[in-house]
Amino acid sequence: MSGAVERFLEAARARGLEPEVRRFPEGTRTAVDAARAVGCDVAQIVKSMVFVADGRPFVAFTSGANRADTERLRAILGAAEVRRATAEEVREATGFAIGGTPPVGHREVLRVLMDEDLLRFDVVWAAAGTPDSVFPVAPDALRDAARAEVAAFREA
Repeated sequence: MSGAVERFLEAARARGLEPEVRRFPEGTRTAVDAARAVGCDVAQIVKSMVFVADGRPFVAFTSGANRADTERLRAILGAAEVRRATAEEVREATGFAIGGTPPVGHREVLRVLMDEDLLRFDVVWAAAGTPDSVFPVAPDALRDAARAEVAAFREA
């Protein structure tokens, strides 16, 4: 396994998860790619998206079927400005690349918001550190391990 996957696994275990990482050489970089690879609905894919609110990065776990609304995120956080992080900012804040950013194990302690739509499922799939690795997890366990705040922030 890659160093990124190992870093994720170590952090996940420290947070009470025992992820069963699955690798797909064809890639799981996008929600559609990941859903196709694992054979689930795209809504069950967790997009770990990094945003910047007033200069501070945070993560928004977004259902693969949804788009995060930056205005809703701004209101939830009480921020003056929210924008998507650049690829460089994602790597700097999390230690992982876009398309493989896992829900835990980030370089910095980041605030995490979780799309309420993910709680509709028994199992969701999240990145495990690389653009070709994912793992299944119960949404409640994901929320608890990531210390995520559940919120409504999808685009209408």
